[in-house]
Amino acid sequence: MRLEAKKYLEDIRQAAELLQQFTRGKTFHNYIADPLLRSGVERKFEIIGEALNKLSRIAPLVVESITESRRIIAFRNMLIHGYNAIDDKVVWDIVETKLPALAREVEALLANESDT
Repeated sequence: MRLEAKKYLEDIRQAAELLQQFTRGKTFHNYIADPLLRSGVERKFEIIGEALNKLSRIAPLVVESITESRRIIAFRNMLIHGYNAIDDKVVWDIVETKLPALAREVEALLANESDT
């Protein structure tokens, strides 16, 4: 895997880790009541989506191995371009149900790369 591809995977790993830190011990009600938390969560999802988008250009097979990568990129686009239509329930659901799997997949890709 190219060094640039590993850098994008590391960006995704770091953003996912921060998302988990930001939201640990929080509830949906905490999330909607805290504009700073919402902004931080949205920003890290934007970074994840953009890194996946860039990664898709240089390492498409790597991106294909990430579950729902196309939906993650589309979610990033919605956050950026459709900011006025963001559904906080959808964002929180992604934090709770999709983020852990993404974090595991990216960790595994980085670990496999370091083994070679």
